[in-house]
Amino acid sequence: MSVLVEKADLSLKYTGHYNNVKELLFKNSSEVLNAQRNKAIQDFVLQGIPTRKNEAYKYTNLQPQFFPEFKFIHQKENVEADLNVIFRCDVPQLSTHLNLFFNGWYYDKNRETANLPEGVIFESLEKMAKNKPEIFQEYYSKLAKTGDDPLVALNTAYAKDGYFLYVPKNIIVEKPIQLINLLQAQNDTFATQRNLIIIEPGASVQLIICDHTLNLNQYLSNSVTEIFVSENANLDYYTLQNQHNNATSLNSVFIQQERDSNVTTHTSSLHGGLIRNNLKIILNGENATANMFGMSFIDRKQHVDNFTQITHAKPHCQSNQVYKNVLDHESTGVFSGQIHVIRDAQKTNAFQKNNNLLLTDKATMQTKPQLIIDADDVKCSHGATVGQIDEEALFYLRARGIDEDKARLMMMNAFAHEVVQEIKVKALRDRIDDLVEKRLNGEVARCHECAYNCEC
Repeated sequence: MSVLVEKADLSLKYTGHYNNVKELLFKNSSEVLNAQRNKAIQDFVLQGIPTRKNEAYKYTNLQPQFFPEFKFIHQKENVEADLNVIFRCDVPQLSTHLNLFFNGWYYDKNRETANLPEGVIFESLEKMAKNKPEIFQEYYSKLAKTGDDPLVALNTAYAKDGYFLYVPKNIIVEKPIQLINLLQAQNDTFATQRNLIIIEPGASVQLIICDHTLNLNQYLSNSVTEIFVSENANLDYYTLQNQHNNATSLNSVFIQQERDSNVTTHTSSLHGGLIRNNLKIILNGENATANMFGMSFIDRKQHVDNFTQITHAKPHCQSNQVYKNVLDHESTGVFSGQIHVIRDAQKTNAFQKNNNLLLTDKATMQTKPQLIIDADDVKCSHGATVGQIDEEALFYLRARGIDEDKARLMMMNAFAHEVVQEIKVKALRDRIDDLVEKRLNGEVARCHECAYNCEC
């Protein structure tokens, strides 16, 4: 489709596709998922693909990302994969329950979940929506509202598969669950993934999500995840984004926390053409705590946009956000973070910090921290900085015999360390440290052991 196509026609392209494949979308799918589709596509029609006129997408132009003639994957493909052969980018010394996804679909031959604690379910969303309809009736599409965001609406209309995680009451999952999302197709591809996580009272789990591409086709991935964290439950949610320059990754994560729950999210964006991360958290019970950390390292004309929205709905809750970005060449970055303390959410502690390091005069960063406070007994703060490497500190290091390139690398590593150190899993923290150093050194962003040589 020509880039001259009108914006309305571009949205019609995706609604028209929905009408053309509607029978396929409804076929073999749960009634719970199907019940949402028609309203979702109507909501998408009303909103359209986000433009800069949409305040939430003011600094990220998604229109060009939707122009290519994508292949859509609305049914499971017959894929044969051996993780030991095609993907050896595991984290050394890290023992996990390992699971593979191809183009948004659960890989049927995953075996690691067989060793999960009794009662824990990690399975295909498509399968579990049929087997556990009562759970899906209660939770599915309750946080991700189709009328609030066109990306959510489009995802809900197209959604067929993804993952479903259920952790029963008081169960501690000792080993992290690792998800490897692979994009690999013979054509430019549009992938849709929908995920649902339910953590019962007193339960605890760690998730590690790795996004990768295995060839140089154009990809657009639209993922939506809804997470419900019950009373006194714990979730550590790590995301490692390491795709190529032809990939567009749109990720929307919605989390609702109840009393005394604790959630930590950590997003590392090491490579990707365009990345948009939406993170929306509701602190819905007293004494809930949310810690959000993010970092990106981008160059060339890459673009990373982190959008956070934290709602303090009950008293005595705490949230903490730290996002850092290093931008090189002509790359562009965005951070938009909103903290909303609603009326009667007294004794709230909410803190937000965004620091950005520009390595060239052509790199640009847009940052927009926001506080909306409707309660009077709170402690809230936010701050943002955009600057270049401190020349005095650089001179100090060079005066002690350190060459300029090494000194710059040391300073950039120190800049990132505040975020890296918040990774609780030591083996993962060491791996991220290694990948960050390689990225700052300008080395190819792909994992050095990957069987596919994606040089983009």
